[in-house]
Amino acid sequence: MTTLFDSLQTGQLSLANRVVMAPLTRNRAPGALPTALMATYYTQRADPRDGAGLIVTEAVAISHQAQGYADVPGIWSEAQVAAWKPVTAGVHAAGGKIVMQLWHVGRVSHVDLQPGGQAPVAPSAITAKTKTVLIKDGAAQFVDTSAPRALTPDELPGIVQDYRRAARNAIAAGFDGVEVHGANGYLLDQFLRSGSNHRTDAYGGPIENRARLLLEVMRAVCEEIGAGKVGLRLSPVTPANDAADPNPTPLFTYVVQQLAPLQLAYLHLIEGATGGARDYQQGDAPFDYAALRQAYRAAGGQAAWMVNNAYDRALADQALAAGADLVAFGRPFISNPDLTRRLREGAALTAGDRTTYYGGGAQGYTDYLALPK
Repeated sequence: MTTLFDSLQTGQLSLANRVVMAPLTRNRAPGALPTALMATYYTQRADPRDGAGLIVTEAVAISHQAQGYADVPGIWSEAQVAAWKPVTAGVHAAGGKIVMQLWHVGRVSHVDLQPGGQAPVAPSAITAKTKTVLIKDGAAQFVDTSAPRALTPDELPGIVQDYRRAARNAIAAGFDGVEVHGANGYLLDQFLRSGSNHRTDAYGGPIENRARLLLEVMRAVCEEIGAGKVGLRLSPVTPANDAADPNPTPLFTYVVQQLAPLQLAYLHLIEGATGGARDYQQGDAPFDYAALRQAYRAAGGQAAWMVNNAYDRALADQALAAGADLVAFGRPFISNPDLTRRLREGAALTAGDRTTYYGGGAQGYTDYLALPK
């Protein structure tokens, strides 16, 4: 039987094990520039004997407009490309693989974070009922998001090109690939869902229209760097950041069927509510993730299937036995840089200090200890 500790070749990614470090926003990149501390953090988790077979970075803004939280890193400038290189070099020196998660937050932002104090952008001018993070006097503060404006049709090709440029920059910075963030109520997810997309043009209304921007982005990114280096994160029923759609099954079935011909490296599925209940549902019936995977396979999709949300060793073994290929772990990796070893040996996990999750320095970031050798 396949285990978490078996190797996997998927697309152009050769992974030493099936444990994935999920993207985790940590708000430690002032000026949107990665730091030496970030290189240490990722390198600590990169040796696949103890850590992740694949690291997915924290979400990385594809443009200044794409930013929604204070002190998150970017990938739109040459300075940012240069600042990411020590991160990828450290991970590779440790024997690891790392992909960058490409992010546009859309309406989940604040005017203080936008270029020129402008309104955030969205499919429709509907304010998200959620919070974002500003850093004031060195401390993280949760504030309401600002009212957005609707993107005009002639702006959307520019958004696609921002993703294309970000993917190209990620490869230039030494990354093994990219993961497009299409989940958790951010821009691409906002276009998918009827709760946030009230457009009446070619990008709103029927499922085919609401999925159009996501599919255009995925095709552009695959064309730019090769589909074998590209993953996509989806969250069919999460309520994160005010994400809502009454009919997620036909929506996400259509999406994965359209993605199948691209032959991505992987699809990353958040099951249930992001960081919350695995059995959370939208619509009239529980979401059938196995049926979604079957629909993708039936359409010819070969990408590795990555599952995510509140997994432990036993649940991960069940998922792999049922057809999953990779299992992503989020918060446990914050406080257990050697999580894979702990899972393999059945060792106790160190609890994380939630007060240090967002913002700050080394405390609660690079000071968690691995088990003695």
